[in-house]
Amino acid sequence: MKPLRMSGLTKEYRLGLRQRRVVALDHLDLEVEEGEIFGFLGHNGAGKTTTIKLVLGLLHPTSGSAWILDQPITEVAVKQHVGFLPESPFFYEYLTAQEFLTFYGQLFGLGGTTLARRVEELLELVSMKEARHVPLRKFSKGMLQRVGIAQALINDPKLVILDEPMSGLDPLGRRDVRDIILRLRDAGKTVFFSTHILPDVEMICDRVGILVKGRLSAVGPVQDLIGSTSITAIDMVVEGIPDRIISDAERAGATAVKRGGQVLLTLSNGLEVDYMIDLVRMHKGRLVSLIPHKRSLEDLFVQEAGGVRT
Repeated sequence: MKPLRMSGLTKEYRLGLRQRRVVALDHLDLEVEEGEIFGFLGHNGAGKTTTIKLVLGLLHPTSGSAWILDQPITEVAVKQHVGFLPESPFFYEYLTAQEFLTFYGQLFGLGGTTLARRVEELLELVSMKEARHVPLRKFSKGMLQRVGIAQALINDPKLVILDEPMSGLDPLGRRDVRDIILRLRDAGKTVFFSTHILPDVEMICDRVGILVKGRLSAVGPVQDLIGSTSITAIDMVVEGIPDRIISDAERAGATAVKRGGQVLLTLSNGLEVDYMIDLVRMHKGRLVSLIPHKRSLEDLFVQEAGGVRT
């Protein structure tokens, strides 16, 4: 069973008096596997939110089809198994966290001890038990995002769709959301989330898809896309070497930056590293550190996105 599948999914708009044709999503073919964390990447305006709205039935596709849990997206009953957090959710600020989750649970037909137990589990999951009786208007952005994720889970969904869940959060808030997403996968959920914050994707996603101007540009496991052994540069920090050795290193292709008594050398390959280590030893210097830099998801994203500006 595929939690989420799209075939030729397309959305066009007609804008202005001349009805100019704008393609927001262009024949998207994509499958999300059961139990995985899938990161849906793209620049602002790439079509990420449009895709999510299409599969949830909030927009109608111009052409193409999509399925949730092998059921057509037009099948209303399948939405009972989907949890969704939009990019800019609306919160009833006068409600407390507990009241907010209880309200949404009632919308799904839950009640009594079943709902009370579910609310308790979710407050524990998102680390909000201590703030359960605090009105939402007093919550920080990170706290609101956590209670928003709890709302998306109130119906115990099989598929969780999150639109930019880390947008606007500080590093601690992003870490909290990452941890929640990982716990959801451990619980057997499938998580599909859109984002443009690439380090978070690289840390937690099983697979990613890159959307550029409405077209799927690349899809697959992060390590397969960026290469597990593709070293782009090597930073070497040394100390106790004469200035002429720095000049020799620069002539050999390295870049050098002095930092107090140490020198940071940026080298492009292993041969340059071997050469510099020999020079440092020959002149009684000391190697402080050696750090390889591999190709990152950001490098791949910039390559795929090309000259797109947002």
